[in-house]
Amino acid sequence: MSEFHTQTVAGLSRLLQSGQASATELAQHFLARSQARADINAYLSIDADATLQQAALADARIAAGQATPLTGVPVAHKDVFVTRDWPTTAASRMLENYRSPFDATVVARLGFGNREQGGQDAGAGMVTLGKLNMDEFAMGAGTENSAFGKTLNPWDLTRVPGGSSGGSSAALAARLAPCVTGTDTGGSIRQPSSFCGVTGIKPTYGRVSRYGMIAFASSLDQAGPMAHTAEDCALLLGAMGGVDADRDATSLDVPVEDYSLKLNDSIEGLRIGVPREFLDEGLSDDVRAAVQDALQEYQKLGATLVDISLPLVPVSIPVYYIIAPAEASSNLSRFDGVRYGHRAAQYGDLTDMYEKTREEGFGEEVKRRILTGTYVLSHGYYDAYYLKAQQIRRLIAEQFQQAFAQCDLIAGPVAPRVAGKLGADKTPLDDYLADIYTLPASLAGLPAMSVPAGFGDAGMPVGLQLIGNYLQEGRLLNAAHRFQQATDWHLRTPQGI
Repeated sequence: MSEFHTQTVAGLSRLLQSGQASATELAQHFLARSQARADINAYLSIDADATLQQAALADARIAAGQATPLTGVPVAHKDVFVTRDWPTTAASRMLENYRSPFDATVVARLGFGNREQGGQDAGAGMVTLGKLNMDEFAMGAGTENSAFGKTLNPWDLTRVPGGSSGGSSAALAARLAPCVTGTDTGGSIRQPSSFCGVTGIKPTYGRVSRYGMIAFASSLDQAGPMAHTAEDCALLLGAMGGVDADRDATSLDVPVEDYSLKLNDSIEGLRIGVPREFLDEGLSDDVRAAVQDALQEYQKLGATLVDISLPLVPVSIPVYYIIAPAEASSNLSRFDGVRYGHRAAQYGDLTDMYEKTREEGFGEEVKRRILTGTYVLSHGYYDAYYLKAQQIRRLIAEQFQQAFAQCDLIAGPVAPRVAGKLGADKTPLDDYLADIYTLPASLAGLPAMSVPAGFGDAGMPVGLQLIGNYLQEGRLLNAAHRFQQATDWHLRTPQGI
């Protein structure tokens, strides 16, 4: 079958389990497609031998009757997750050619487990295709900040795919992988999913282990799956999630659901809150029209729209861009040229080595955020900025709880406009302001997802954002699945793909 790339994860699973395809065949198919579309620059590293070795292991598991529904299905990982068999760079010169001695928990759980590392998890048996491009250290909104070149949007090669998980969204949209992993700190799964017309979910903070995920802002970073359908995301999240008590103290000790079980439940009577602040004058007309059409579709399915208000939405931008850089300043202090990663070739003393290493190794956006973070944490400014931001963050979380007393889910746009042009004349502030609809859920630690909901200007995809209460991923995925049963936006493909 030469059209493997047109299949969903669920479809590929059925082919594998029925013997109509092998893991090796699937791996070879997607590797060939990825090499043929290297121009998109979605992948940072591919190792065909390592991939095919994993495919052989998956085929052996299937033959032995030891397969999970995901065994043998290919997956590609954002290059923020450390991997033993592929380099891990976080798209930074600072980590160029770095090889981790272990796999991130997400990689192990989806792949072949952590038994060699002393764990008990056999893993789901998915086959890794390679590592995907991203904004350096996950700091950016267009995958233009990668040290290894920009990623292109398959819908229009002159536009950004979103960020920071832009390599992930582009690989999906171009059908170079049937599913991928991403991370979301302030919208980095949802925004690229929206820009590339794919489905992505950021789970509740702590739902998925952060062990082995290179940290940007530790109180915000969360891993999640991206795929073509909510059904696929449900399968992946079920395998990724769960407590990781020995390795990640922030992971929640709550049993993982089988998110597939309730996908087809009725959404009759579902109360969908629509914040006034999400449909204000800052939203472009084309995105507003697509979002409103999607909300009308939900009404046809039996849902009820509820007018709600989240007054603190506008201040989520300054709050996030105080807290996240502050945590980044601390997390990135470990990259000093001493233990691993880049080290300056010539220096005088230890201080000179630190300075030159960090100057050479970090890109401009990373330096900007480190400087901002160091400033707000400095003496005399901590109380005025960082502490105040944390107080407002708590108020934002409380506002969401007040809203959820009136509704079951919250819906709105993912981004104010469709994907912009590569290299567009814009300031860093322009990118920061574009996060206005994704930041509130991130600050509150709530689960949220992007669902393809139509097209806007220049035929570019538009995503509908769905936000749920804590640990309500099942309800989100059900609502998304029912929408996808009634529409075909998630099945559309870029021309020539």
